[in-house]
Amino acid sequence: MATTAGAFLAGGIAACGAVTATHPFETVKIRMQLQGELQDKGHQPHHYKGPVHGVSVIVRNEGVRGIYRGLGCAYIYQVLLNGCRLGFYEPMRSRLTGLVFNDGGATQSLGVNMFCGAASGCMGAAMGSPFFLAKTRLQSYSPFLPVGTQHQYKNAWDGLRQIFRAEGVRGLYRGVGAAMIRTGFGSSVQLPTYFFAKRRLVKHLGAEEGPMLHLASSTASGFVVCVVMHPPDTIMSRLYNQDGNLYKGVFDCLAKTIRTEGLFAIYKGFLPHLARILPHTIITLSLAEQTNKWIRGLENRVLPPTWLPQAETESLK
Repeated sequence: MATTAGAFLAGGIAACGAVTATHPFETVKIRMQLQGELQDKGHQPHHYKGPVHGVSVIVRNEGVRGIYRGLGCAYIYQVLLNGCRLGFYEPMRSRLTGLVFNDGGATQSLGVNMFCGAASGCMGAAMGSPFFLAKTRLQSYSPFLPVGTQHQYKNAWDGLRQIFRAEGVRGLYRGVGAAMIRTGFGSSVQLPTYFFAKRRLVKHLGAEEGPMLHLASSTASGFVVCVVMHPPDTIMSRLYNQDGNLYKGVFDCLAKTIRTEGLFAIYKGFLPHLARILPHTIITLSLAEQTNKWIRGLENRVLPPTWLPQAETESLK
């Protein structure tokens, strides 16, 4: 394992590679979550009908630039979120397991793993919330087929500046509670599911360490994450995109959405989310394995042995 700083960097690099490939589906997902917001079922527009249709509609009307709105913010957010989630998860898990079981962190406890996954994810979500806020508003904007509240920002920094000028720091952290719930749900199952699937594939199918094992484990993890995370993700998108006049908070948004649009409204945009989260999880976790090895090798060459994790130090002897 790399140092905590190294793991943070490796996780951030891996996530940026993933978001480059999956950002178009994220744009479609957000617009589908916002279309028909607080409108009765019979009066809701259906500009975007699914992942492929949504991408084609946006590209046709707004070009490739339209489908990649908010990409800069997405990079910063992913570095902060996945840097924390992938960088702090293992150190937290090892230390907490050592405290609970007094075994130096060797035991694999599902409860401890889920807690550490959720905690590390919540840390990243809180750190990156202002950037996700700006990203959501940039992605929801369309001069051709608008959905939800429209915000005309020139770019990410202009958006952050306008939000801060109008609402202060509180405005920049609008919806952070929903973001932490959403990411906590996803993170509590992402890494535990990934490592659970990985161990089972090795134990029962004799799978060997390598890209195919990482791919299969990431696929299982990505599907579970999407199912668990989508309802709070929908609530978060709506809280982020509003000006503060529609919802008072997470539970108010949830209640109004279900009461006006029906229970399944919280699963609007599920297919684009699945189309994004599966390749995103696969690429992130698969790349994280490789970037961790690269960072670990770099650290072994440039850092003094006393700075390396104990396992690394032992392997160098």
